[in-house]
Amino acid sequence: MVSKHVISIEVAVFQQTLLSLLTLASTCITSVIQTVALILSCSQKVIDWHDPFSLCEQSLISVLCVPLDLREIVFIIQSQSHYFHVRQAERRRADLLKQAHSLTEKPPEVLLLHDLSDNEGDWSILPLLPYLSYSFGKNSSWIVFLEEETDVKMTKLVQVLAKFDKNKEWFLGKPLHDQESTIIHHYAFAENPSVFKYPDFAAAWALSVPLVVRLANKVKDEPLKSDFTIDLKHESGLTTCEPFFHSCLLFPPKGEPVITEDIFVAVKTCRKFHSERVPVIKKTWEKDAFFLEYYSDHADPSIPTINLGIPNTERGHCGKTFAILQRFLSSSVPNTKWLLVVDDDTLISLPRLRVLLSCYDSSQPVCLGERYGYGLSQGGYSYITGGGGMVFSREAVVRLINSGCKCYSNDAPDDMVLGMCLNALGLPVTHSPLFHQARPEDYAGDFLAHQVPISFHKHWNIDPVAVFNKWLKDDLWAKPLGGLNQSIKTEL
Repeated sequence: MVSKHVISIEVAVFQQTLLSLLTLASTCITSVIQTVALILSCSQKVIDWHDPFSLCEQSLISVLCVPLDLREIVFIIQSQSHYFHVRQAERRRADLLKQAHSLTEKPPEVLLLHDLSDNEGDWSILPLLPYLSYSFGKNSSWIVFLEEETDVKMTKLVQVLAKFDKNKEWFLGKPLHDQESTIIHHYAFAENPSVFKYPDFAAAWALSVPLVVRLANKVKDEPLKSDFTIDLKHESGLTTCEPFFHSCLLFPPKGEPVITEDIFVAVKTCRKFHSERVPVIKKTWEKDAFFLEYYSDHADPSIPTINLGIPNTERGHCGKTFAILQRFLSSSVPNTKWLLVVDDDTLISLPRLRVLLSCYDSSQPVCLGERYGYGLSQGGYSYITGGGGMVFSREAVVRLINSGCKCYSNDAPDDMVLGMCLNALGLPVTHSPLFHQARPEDYAGDFLAHQVPISFHKHWNIDPVAVFNKWLKDDLWAKPLGGLNQSIKTEL
């Protein structure tokens, strides 16, 4: 049993030089960085001085045990502007302040990310660094990021941070690594994906202020090498050469799951996949849909499919998606509260989606899915990546169509065009990490271990029926479990 006076942590130390980063020509972010990246992982072990994750030939860490004033810590809750997420974030802030008041009369700063500025790209963290450096670079020692559902134990956090020299560059978090090279990480470190550790956001993460200041200068002086933000935890690890932690990704339901009749499901397919992909849907999740239509370039009564009059394209499918949005508002389909648009190789749990949607008000313009970003450091926009599924409330679809926003071509990327339209309308994209653009094997095992996923995407090199049965078949969320956080974990 570990003594209460001993900090229970594992330490992983990482060091990467500019040379290794320059090999990542196709990755989202490369920076001139040559720092120590340290990941702090909470466990039931004392400090492991010979941590197996270490990438350094020698790792010497000074244990200082210098008292740390809570006012030296700035907490940033990675909140979203949707009222449900604001409420969750405010509860988390209240909990942190309550813990702080029990320790000191002068509590730390606890900020909500979405309140810090009007910059759309702040959720990707990097555009926020100059602000953090300017605001807290002189009077603070640590910036701690956490998500709405991350449960932080203040006393343990202070004890852990006090062990690291606040005048040096530290990045503290829980390490993840890929089992194999994956498209969502641009096949980075293809020869040995496990060599690069990146942060699990569900565990919270911390940057020392000296590192924040230096990274802020890099962000200002050196533009990012890619416009896309896809997997923030991996890309931020590339930028800092140091990984973070993660919030627990699962939200307690607001009420009862929405009824099946409230969701209209639109499946995008084409003639060449009628016999290959559509049967997978019929074997797996079609039975959970009350209203579902398949949209194709060919009307096949055996499925059946509907031809919207849009020619098939090899990519993009913008014309087809906008035709689906228009049909959703027409008298041709039942009047439902929610529209789900998926690809024909999307695997999804509709019972779990129904529970998640209980957190949102369908009378408001809600656009929900896995959020990506384009050009965020230069005033770009967020968008819902289509493969994991795009969910729209009826009000959101009404505003999109009434705005007159259209595709510039049938093969334009539908999800990105929708993102541009939403940005122009001032409608936020709401992120849920329970939607996945790729296959389960494309994600770190520890990342998936603490969530109940809603969707995955792609049939490539897998048995999609087996994947569905393993990851999505059990409708846990359709049962009274007392919340969606059944696998939530307390960090620090």
